[in-house]
Order: sequence, then C-alpha cells, then structure tokens
Amino acid sequence: MVLASVMELVNNAWPAALLALGLGSLFALILLIASIKLRVVVDPKIDAVHKALPNIDCGACGFAGCASYAKAVVTNPELLGKCAPGGSDTSNAIAGILNLQMSGSGAPMRPVIHCRACEQDKTYFADYDGIIGCTSANAQPNVQACAFGCLGYGGCVRRCRFDALHIIDGLAVIDYEKCTGCGACARGCPRELIEMVPFTQDIMMTVACNSKEGGKNTRTFCKVGCIGCGLCSKQCDLFTTENNLARLDFARYEPSEAAQTAMDKCPTGNIVFRGKNAPAPREAGQKPAASAK
Repeated sequence: MVLASVMELVNNAWPAALLALGLGSLFALILLIASIKLRVVVDPKIDAVHKALPNIDCGACGFAGCASYAKAVVTNPELLGKCAPGGSDTSNAIAGILNLQMSGSGAPMRPVIHCRACEQDKTYFADYDGIIGCTSANAQPNVQACAFGCLGYGGCVRRCRFDALHIIDGLAVIDYEKCTGCGACARGCPRELIEMVPFTQDIMMTVACNSKEGGKNTRTFCKVGCIGCGLCSKQCDLFTTENNLARLDFARYEPSEAAQTAMDKCPTGNIVFRGKNAPAPREAGQKPAASAK
C-alpha cells in the first residue's frame, strides 16, 4: 500500500520536475547568451592608468575621482596632464601606457597665497562677530581695512583634505610637504588670493600681496602690502607692475641675481619665497639691507 502510494507520487511529480529542469536550463541559456551579448569589455589600459594615478580622488583633474579620470584619458588622450598631485611623473607614466609622446614634462602646479599679513600687520575697522567663515566675513565691508587680504577664517583650511593648510597668526599658511596641488583651496577662497602656479623650482619666489589700492592706502591698511612702486620690475624683467600691484612671471622664473635684487629692494618685503623649506620672509617693518639700496 505504501509502495503503491510512493510510486503514484513519483509518477505524478516527474513531469513537473522535468518541466522545472527544462525551464531552468532555458533560463540559464538565455542568461549566458545575454552575458555574452551585453558584456562590457573593459580596456585593460583603463586599469593600468588607474593604477598609475595617485588614487586620492581629489578632483583636481575636473573628474569625480581617479577611476573617472582614467576612463576619460584613455578615451581622450588630450586630457593627459590633468593630474596635478601626480605631476609630470604620473603624466609620463600614463603617456607610456597609451603609447604617447609627451611634448613636455611640465612643472607641478602648487598654490601660492598672495598675502603675508599676519594679525599684527593688518588694520581693522571693527571686530567681526558673525559666522566664522571667509565667505560670510567677506560679505561684510568693514571686517578689515584691506579689502584684498587674507581674512584668516579658514575657508581654505576646511576645503583641504590633506591637512596642508593652517591658519597661523591670522594668515593661511601652506604646508608644502603635505600639499598635493589639488587646487581645492584656490577654489574656496572668496577673495581669490590663492593661485595655482607652476613650481618650476622647489622654492618659488612670489609677490605675497593682492591689493589694488594705491600705495598711500596700502601703507595705511597693511604693514607688508605691495605699494605698486615698480621697483622690482625695474630690477628684473620677470616682474611687472599694473593696477598698483606687482606680479611675477612664474613660468619663466629661475633664481638669478636680478630677481634676488628685486626681492631685497622691495620696500615692504612682500616679495617672498614659497615651497618646501623656503626661508622665512624678512620681518614686517624691517628695511631693505643696506647692500640692496
């Protein structure tokens, strides 16, 4: 009786089992065909480029991260050289992967801050008691006398993901040992004081001021501001003076006697060195050395 029941159960079940097996095999075949037809072939160069990048996803290249940039540069080699943290070494490595010849290695881009005024060098109209942030403080006309200088409320510091910026004595200071050149700090400064420049030398000379005020006002507002006297441009053709402000041609900069003379003769000492192990600028109010007169 039991055996008969079992046999009847088997006889009734095997068609369903056979149908399930057939449907399972059919679906497996469909999935196999779909995986072959729809598979995305990943160019091995993309993976190789991704490995050559710093993989810090800083966004300096203009893409969401290193993976996005790797895919983009393989598709469009004209994007080569956009990785600021990697610099020329990374660009050359990617060029080798893509079988391209770099026209020039290029200097790494690093930020310089066009201000050197510390707390005691600035003139203030009033105490700022609003939201602690450069954007908010910049919206107030009377925070400090100089409308062009560093506000010192750390907007750039909060932008930096690599702990390469700090507010020291009311002034943003870059730690070039940690700086990757991602450019986030430059994009975050409401006064556009931070400029990304080609570091053709380990230590770069720069004019640490951004004031367009006339010389008389600048002297009143700041102890170390550029007064637009043009003395530096008379000493060295790397400097130009326009709108009461001196600027250095970073792309052509090389250490020279003329450039050093321009720095030494600067009346307010706002021509300074920036970079790893850069020497400290002369103190505010200190007159040029007698040999530089």
